[in-house]
Amino acid sequence: MYRLFAPSFCLLFSFILQADDFGTDFSHSVPNELEGVGLDKKKIGESIDLGTVFDFDNGEKKPLKEAFLKDKPTVISMVYYNCPGLCNLHMNGAGDMFKELSLTPGLDYNWVMISMDHSEDSNLAAEKKVNYIDRYPVEGAKKGWKLLTGDETSVKKVASDLGFGFKWDEPSKQFAHAAALYVLNDKGVISQIIPGVEFDEKTVRLSLVEAAEGKLGTFLDQFVLFCFQFDPNKNKYTLYAFNLMRIAGILMVLILGIILTPMWLREFAQKNAQKNTRGDKS
Repeated sequence: MYRLFAPSFCLLFSFILQADDFGTDFSHSVPNELEGVGLDKKKIGESIDLGTVFDFDNGEKKPLKEAFLKDKPTVISMVYYNCPGLCNLHMNGAGDMFKELSLTPGLDYNWVMISMDHSEDSNLAAEKKVNYIDRYPVEGAKKGWKLLTGDETSVKKVASDLGFGFKWDEPSKQFAHAAALYVLNDKGVISQIIPGVEFDEKTVRLSLVEAAEGKLGTFLDQFVLFCFQFDPNKNKYTLYAFNLMRIAGILMVLILGIILTPMWLREFAQKNAQKNTRGDKS
């Protein structure tokens, strides 16, 4: 019975933990046991330690940087593979979105899932990976989707770097945690944090293009990023008024140039003609 309702409880729990993203004040309703649990948006722009060592789903023990692509962005999800609710909802939502994404994992980006449960091992991660690749047959997923586990020190280190607060809840035998996609550049700098369990493909694509710093996406993507800016309160890109005003100013100058240049040329030609006429008379 508990497992039947677990996803609903997890969704409600996640909403409370991320209430600040929606401008809602739950400061008086969050129990003391959840203090320190949630997402720290102030970590955007900061770096994580790519030297932190983890066990990869192929059984190899390597630094986190080995899960990153050169010159391309990486998406990180903090989950745990035996989670009865929220993690599955998050991973399923991300899987659905990545199926629609017109970018290839292992080539354009990597998706790295890191277990917050240090008791889980690479065998469980490998089993989970097979299940997800079967469920979401995305080209390149075998190479670009990586499921990691690690000891308590490594897990706490990366969680702290990301600003991901979580806590073991003994009565429920679960981890209390939120859910988010962390978008990082190839140097490990956090470019964007997108909370939730369902994701808009266009928002994630633009986040990846932005993190790639010009090394990914089309000219249209770059133009859209110039006109739009990520709004953490809405979890999507919205019109950026300042840059729109800059574009409008440039267009105005161009239009005035197109209109006024022929007039200036005609006026210049008339003055030359008049000057030549006076010269002939003299």
